[in-house]
Amino acid sequence: MMRIAIIGFGEAGQIFAQDLRKAAEVSVWDKKFTGPQSKQLAGVAAQFDVRPARSLADALDGAHLVLSLVTAGNALDVAAQAAPLLRAEQRFLDFNSVAPDTKRAAAQAVAAGAGEYLDVAVMAPVPPGRLATPLLTGGHHASDVADTLNALGCNARAASKRVGDVSAIKMCRSVMIKGLEALTTECLSAARRYGVEEAVLRSLHASFPSLGWDKQLPHYLISRVAEHGVRRAEEMGEVVKTLRDVDVPATMSHATQQVQAALPAQMARLDVCYSELLPFVWQDALDRLQSQEER
Repeated sequence: MMRIAIIGFGEAGQIFAQDLRKAAEVSVWDKKFTGPQSKQLAGVAAQFDVRPARSLADALDGAHLVLSLVTAGNALDVAAQAAPLLRAEQRFLDFNSVAPDTKRAAAQAVAAGAGEYLDVAVMAPVPPGRLATPLLTGGHHASDVADTLNALGCNARAASKRVGDVSAIKMCRSVMIKGLEALTTECLSAARRYGVEEAVLRSLHASFPSLGWDKQLPHYLISRVAEHGVRRAEEMGEVVKTLRDVDVPATMSHATQQVQAALPAQMARLDVCYSELLPFVWQDALDRLQSQEER
């Protein structure tokens, strides 16, 4: 049976672990296994019938595929740590949202050992699509790896034989997607305080009637910032690097990074957990934060 190691047992890592377990043996490793969250994560692993590894080396031992699903800031370090542990024919799939040059540096690190490096771009939020989330693969064995992932139930397509190309696609897309989340948060925060949010939303719906400004879109976009803004701000740092590496000014992306970080920072300062805001209604969430600021 195919053996898969998943490095990073956060939201995406847990979804891939749970769903890939239907077709493969799965081991998981996260540095949080050595901290205060270890018992809770071990319980999640047991629920999904996946093996919590004792270390990174233990997770990699015997794995055919290694999926790196960590934060942007840890992506290169994890590749470097895994490189000397990988054996011939083991494939390291870097799913992380980082700049093309970061992926190339990770590929160089893995190339110094015996393993094979593949660039993977996750082209939509993993929830709710789960394994159906579109994936692009890049590298010398991109086609083979896409076929393998698809056989496991994923939705992968080989897009380039060069490491970095699919990440460039993802990073450029993030300029727009994460920017839209940030713009919506900023726009509707101001509209709410002026008491004109209904008129603003009607106007947005009239201009872009297919997007759902009159329904769930505003709730969804602002909820993504509230729940994942810390991680998204980190990713936007990689987007800024992506743009600057090709001499494109990153003014908007830098501002997006700041807005993505600001909302979860405010929540942390006020000791408001995302779970306390569920079911998420953007008006209620922003009102609660404002009222607590004014106390």
